[in-house]
Amino acid sequence: MAIRLFLFSSIRTLRVLKRTSPIIHRTHMLTVNNTTATFAQGLHIKTYDKDAGFDKEREINKFQMGQEEPLFKPEESIKIGRRRSGTKTLREESQTENSKVTENEIKEQNKSLYFDSISSINNDPDTFGNAVAAETLEDEGDKVEEDYINGPTRHSKKLRTKEYAFLIKDHLNNHRLKEAIDILEVRILKEDRAKPENYIYNLLISGCAKAGYTHKAFQLFTKMRQRGLKVKESTYTSLFNACANAPYRTDGIDKANRLREIMLEKNYEPNVKNYNAMIKAYGRWGDVKTAFLLADEMKEKNFEFTTETYNFLLQACASDQEFGFRHCLLTWHKMLKAGIKPDYYSFNAVLRCTRDCGFGDLDNMQQVLKQILDGPDVPQIVAAVETPPILNHESSSETGKTKNPFTDSNESSLQPQATTSQALQVQTDATSLELPNLLAPRPHLGSMVSLAEVRKPHERFLLLGGLSCFLEHMKSCNITPDIEAFTSMLEVIPPTNTAEKQLLTFIRKIGLKADIDFFNILIKKRSMRFDYEGGKEVLTMIKTAGLKPDIVTYGVLALGCTNEETSRELLRQMNDNEIRMNIAILGAMLRQGCERNSFPYICEIMQISLDEHVKPNAIFLRHLDNFYIKCARAIDARRPWTKTKAFKKNHMKFCDKYRLYQEEHGILGLKLDDAIKRLRQKPYDYYKEDAIDGLENVKNEKLARKQKLRKYIKKIKIENLKGDESQFADDLQRRNNQTLKID
Repeated sequence: MAIRLFLFSSIRTLRVLKRTSPIIHRTHMLTVNNTTATFAQGLHIKTYDKDAGFDKEREINKFQMGQEEPLFKPEESIKIGRRRSGTKTLREESQTENSKVTENEIKEQNKSLYFDSISSINNDPDTFGNAVAAETLEDEGDKVEEDYINGPTRHSKKLRTKEYAFLIKDHLNNHRLKEAIDILEVRILKEDRAKPENYIYNLLISGCAKAGYTHKAFQLFTKMRQRGLKVKESTYTSLFNACANAPYRTDGIDKANRLREIMLEKNYEPNVKNYNAMIKAYGRWGDVKTAFLLADEMKEKNFEFTTETYNFLLQACASDQEFGFRHCLLTWHKMLKAGIKPDYYSFNAVLRCTRDCGFGDLDNMQQVLKQILDGPDVPQIVAAVETPPILNHESSSETGKTKNPFTDSNESSLQPQATTSQALQVQTDATSLELPNLLAPRPHLGSMVSLAEVRKPHERFLLLGGLSCFLEHMKSCNITPDIEAFTSMLEVIPPTNTAEKQLLTFIRKIGLKADIDFFNILIKKRSMRFDYEGGKEVLTMIKTAGLKPDIVTYGVLALGCTNEETSRELLRQMNDNEIRMNIAILGAMLRQGCERNSFPYICEIMQISLDEHVKPNAIFLRHLDNFYIKCARAIDARRPWTKTKAFKKNHMKFCDKYRLYQEEHGILGLKLDDAIKRLRQKPYDYYKEDAIDGLENVKNEKLARKQKLRKYIKKIKIENLKGDESQFADDLQRRNNQTLKID
């Protein structure tokens, strides 16, 4: 029974195999033909050598070794595979239409294999056929470079120039100059590897110019030219603005001169904006002559002068401290005659010239006034100089006795004195006196009698009509002054409480709110005339305005400190407002103490410096040294007041305190210059390592800077030597013979 079941199952299995054998055979043939086709496409699939066409390579190798020609051509390899298969597969029938294309591809691949095998055989005798050689080691630097060139960037999508410019503008508007420059140097050039246009460079150059980053602006300009980008008019304007805002005068002038040379080399004709920027650059750095020469060039080329042009010329006048006020008047009336209306910046430039500049000698000023008034019959101004008596601390003509300057009482010689000129009065509300007005369209001299004593800023401001006329002139030009303009006026008005109250009245009428800078200037004016109580009143104004004093406020208050009580009170106020004392404030107080010859006040300032751990600077030490020498000279001259008990006692306390102060800072027994050098440490000296005991430096610093001496002799010409030439020749021959013997 078991045998019958086994036979029955085997018969069924044979029937199933018989039915499926054609399908298996067909599948096998399809696999072989697919293997042949995929080999032609360069894919690596396991198959037989004959079906894959490797026999053609053997024939090629035989041909190279000088044997018989190949039995068949390379392109016949696929045909042979098909003949041996016996029947056509379904895939072959479907690919009959593209047989020409596939055969051409197979020919090209076979040719490449053929020539590769020939080159490998010729180059390497140990290589047989097209066997793959061992891979050579690649350089790591080449791999990094290839990855950098072919690798994807962080930003897969490159932006347009407009989008890059939008990012740069956003950074520049928020005062992020470094981030704006990184958009060009990092993102555009390194990450996105895009080609920037000149618009991107112009934006960054303009941003660097506004920030005063002159070196970077010219560096971008150089890279812009190296890339062959077109330099536009706005580029030159931005570069000259960068020169005007340069941190140092040498950088601004040198780069401006170099840029003008580049413009001449390129045959570039500047426009009005370029000329304005050039006048601005040269005028700010004190080259007034070049600034006005550029204005003459504009006039020769028939360029239109604008308000900006005259404003930059007025700025150039403000940089000339000797003749700037005279140039300012001429430029102002040139602007009015040209029909150009002054603006807010024009009046500010005039105030700067009034504060900082003089008008030179009287003869030239007389000629300028004639030119301004447009008349040959201008009344002559009295130029006689009434020299005020020079007060001497050592002698007095009134009493005939010597005075003691080292007293605590206030001396009349230290108080501000009234001017000797009767033409310029301090009172601005006088009805019987008509002030001159040289800024008006029709200028006049008023009741001015003498011009010789006009030396101070408030006296020059009275030549312009005073505060009331100046504000009326601004109102006629439809200009409303702001608090910055009033701060500039505060520096040029007469140093009296009446003039200051008048200015405060105008501020209240306009409805402006004063800032801390305005109050600081007000405290400074009152402290300079030793009105310490008036300075305290300004502190009350600051609290009423809802402002908080800063370090500058206490610095100007220190100018009015005259004794120990006021200095201690100032220190207490600073501690209450959490402001630390610095050496500048102490130096201002020390200067007042040295001028008043107050021994207790000077000792108190040195004690404050020790208590607050404030390190002295060169100015502070120079004040102390000069005062010490002044006392020593008075004692050596045997002045009568130096023999009093009060002077001896105070002088002894000062000498002891000064000696202790020098010991605390380690400068006792040193000269002034040596003491300043010891205290003037550089920032990186803190990070220097101390020398190890027993070890010396590699080279002495002084010897390292010293010029080396030559240790060789220059070439000697025998014909130029004097003396017995025959004897010299014999000596030379003898030395040569000795050298040969030694050799």
